[in-house]
Amino acid sequence: MKPTTENVTIKAPNIVKARFKIQGTAPYIQLRFSEKAINTMIEKHKLGSQANKKKAKEARDFDADFLAAKHVSSEGWDGIPAGAFRNGLISACRLVGFKMTLAKLSIFVEGDGFDKVDAVPLIKINGSAEPHIMHARNATGVCDIRVRAKFWPWSADVNISYDCDQFTSTDVANLLQRVGQQVGIGEGRPDSKMSAGMGWGTFTLANE
Repeated sequence: MKPTTENVTIKAPNIVKARFKIQGTAPYIQLRFSEKAINTMIEKHKLGSQANKKKAKEARDFDADFLAAKHVSSEGWDGIPAGAFRNGLISACRLVGFKMTLAKLSIFVEGDGFDKVDAVPLIKINGSAEPHIMHARNATGVCDIRVRAKFWPWSADVNISYDCDQFTSTDVANLLQRVGQQVGIGEGRPDSKMSAGMGWGTFTLANE
C-alpha cells in the first residue's frame, strides 16, 4: 500500500492576560525559608560527619529572623511568591468541578520581579511589614517561637495569563475571588495543608 500523507494543523494557544487588583481582608503572614538556614544546611553537608559535633548555641536574633522571613526582590521591595496565587487558583478548581490538571496547563501568574535569594517570581505587595511573634509546635511536638512578617493592611496587583480556550475572563476573576475567600495565601490560610488555618491570607477583588 502506498503511504498516505495527512496535514495536521495545531491551533496556537489562545493566551490572554488580565490584571486584577486585590485588597487584603485579613493579615498576610509570611515565613520564608531563610538564606541563613539554607547556608547552614550547605555547611552541614560540607562538614559531613564532623557536623554532628556539638557547638555552642548562638543567641537568637529576633530582628534578623523577622527580616529573613520576608521575600525581598532583587530591587529591594517586598513581595508575595507568584506561585502562591497560581497554586490557589489550581486548588480552587476543586470547588467548581474543573480539572486541576488542565488548570496547571492553562493558568499562569506573572511576577513583577524575582526573589534576591532563590529567584522565585514575586508579586509586589503594597503595605509595610512588622514582626509577628507567636508560639508554634515543631514536627516533633516541641513548642517553639516563630517570628514571621505580618502585612496589614495590604493590597497587590496580580497579573494572570490564561488559555482563553479553557477559561473566560469571568471564570478567572471568579476563581481568584474564590482563592481570596476560600483558599487564601501565606501562613495560616484557610486551605493550609497543616491545619484548618488561622483566618489569615484572605482577600477580595478591589473595585477600581
